[in-house]
Amino acid sequence: MSVDLKPLELNAPPSDDWVPSLEDTPYQRLGGAEAAMALAGAFYDAMDAHEPALAKLHELDAEGRVNPGTRERFGLFLMGWLGGPQHYAERHGHPRLRMRHGHVPVDLSMRDAWLRAMQRAMDARGVTGGLRRFLDERFAQVADFLRNTEG
Repeated sequence: MSVDLKPLELNAPPSDDWVPSLEDTPYQRLGGAEAAMALAGAFYDAMDAHEPALAKLHELDAEGRVNPGTRERFGLFLMGWLGGPQHYAERHGHPRLRMRHGHVPVDLSMRDAWLRAMQRAMDARGVTGGLRRFLDERFAQVADFLRNTEG
């Protein structure tokens, strides 16, 4: 799956006081399915380039990059998590994030590496304003929730 990583143009102008709603979800604000998949691609590109210890926790392709299947699954997860179509759940079942990540030791350094990769991805995709603040907060909450090891 090829993902165009040019900066996105948000569907609505960034607003410093934006709050998600059923009529204006993060999925819609981000730009829909293509934008969610592109954010997932940018995330793994940032991980491959800047967070090698984190990348090595994933199945890698022959070039040492996180494999396309992992990238696609995360993109599908993001779509649903952001308030869009629930394609991930339809194909893979409930995300059960803690269970699915339970075999991976997630400490403060891994949490922070994950957040750095996501911040780089959002920078690369041009996510700003209220949407950026919302996603920064939510991604931090989820990353911290997945910690399962001291340190």
